[in-house]
Amino acid sequence: MVTFKLRPAEMSMWAHSMTVQDYQDLIDRGWRRSGKYVYKPVMNQTCCPQYTIRCRPLQFQPSKSHKKVLKKMLKFLAKGEISRGNCEDEPMEPAMEDAVAGDFGLINKLDIQCDLKTLSDDLKESLESEEKKKGKSSKKEESNELSRSQDIEEKLGSGEPSHSVKVHTAPKPGKGADLSKPPCRKAKEIRKERKRLKLMQQNPDGELGGLQARREPSFCPPKAKSNQPKSLEDLIFESLPENASHKLEVRVVRSSPPSSQFKATFQESYQVYKRYQMVIHKDPPDKPTVSQFTRFLCNSPLEAENPPNGPDCGYGSFHQQYWLDGKIIAVGVIDILPYCVSSVYLYYDPDYSFLSLGVYSALREIAFTRQLHEKTSQLNYYYMGFYIHSCPKMKYKGQYRPSDLLCPETYVWVPIEQCLPSLENSKYCRFNQDPQAVDEGRSQEPDRLQVLYKKVVMPYGVYRKQQKDPSEEAAVLQYARLVGQACSERMLLFRS
Repeated sequence: MVTFKLRPAEMSMWAHSMTVQDYQDLIDRGWRRSGKYVYKPVMNQTCCPQYTIRCRPLQFQPSKSHKKVLKKMLKFLAKGEISRGNCEDEPMEPAMEDAVAGDFGLINKLDIQCDLKTLSDDLKESLESEEKKKGKSSKKEESNELSRSQDIEEKLGSGEPSHSVKVHTAPKPGKGADLSKPPCRKAKEIRKERKRLKLMQQNPDGELGGLQARREPSFCPPKAKSNQPKSLEDLIFESLPENASHKLEVRVVRSSPPSSQFKATFQESYQVYKRYQMVIHKDPPDKPTVSQFTRFLCNSPLEAENPPNGPDCGYGSFHQQYWLDGKIIAVGVIDILPYCVSSVYLYYDPDYSFLSLGVYSALREIAFTRQLHEKTSQLNYYYMGFYIHSCPKMKYKGQYRPSDLLCPETYVWVPIEQCLPSLENSKYCRFNQDPQAVDEGRSQEPDRLQVLYKKVVMPYGVYRKQQKDPSEEAAVLQYARLVGQACSERMLLFRS
């Protein structure tokens, strides 16, 4: 049951109770919740349009700055090492070196360069050697015969192997062939001989072994397999030594209705929240009260569901607690819905800002989504809330790739790479490029909308006949348009 209100630049509802499917459908139409308060910005009226953003965890690859954060955490856990650099003030905010003025193409190039740098020194030398040879070979083929002959003479004189070419030039006076010396060997033969001898030295079985080894592609030696980029899980769950300095544990506890674990840790969790708000967001000591914390981050309209084909923890609202050496240092507030894990908020102990817990928790939530997907195949998205392109502090969410933005008019998902050029020109954009496309889930039969009036559930067609206020009809039709046909038939709109 919901109570709908119209506000300037925002539509809002007070949701008394809601199924996880209802909320899934609502966030796929641009709604978000804060406690039991569910709201939707009026995108073409607000000064800073807020676009719903989701990441695709199954294809996610951590970027350079993401890997730095994960390695920093592992070093701290293993050896207690503390590296105090730029610490984020907002959830999931990355290191500044990746905030390249929205140039995500450049960021991707930097990530590729970073991956290459993780290769071993031996492999790098092998790759550079092969590229050098290929480059020199192509240059020789493009040059004329005279320049090629001079190049070969220089390389032979220096002892550097080169490709052989036939040169039909007459010897210069005083520089002809010396018959008292052995005939000059071709550069190609010298190179082959050196390579054969080297392979034979490496393989005591003799020339046959060397020839077999030569058939292996030199640009991809067997040991390169161990240098493949590590997965997100490999980076997060890398084994620690037995004498590790710290122990980190992540626990998922149901917050609504509150589980016994949630109740037992409520006070400790609240104290972390209070310190976070005071230090990071400069709240006065009397503002982050227990009731405010409960209303904002503990209460939820979502009904708990535990279907047999769902995740082991069930659907609904949860707190993901980060325990370091037996105490809570951070809490991620999340909703687990039929198709996604939705991030609501993160708060942490400011004393551990040096661990970049905003970024670290986002990566853990992405990994958690992948874990849930193994049991529940349709659950394969990670929703990060709103992306505000015009606000530099909120653009960091676009760096968790691949990701999509929700079209504010047709409610279809569009890859963020296709949206960014339009957002550079205008704050508000329709991302769907098909001018004929419409909102497929729009309300087309408003009379079927369900209304709770005087403790009686009735279709809107019946309720409308009992009303004489014309503004009431406009408000109800606006509600139907914003929630869509499916939700308007499932949810009850309370009218007094």
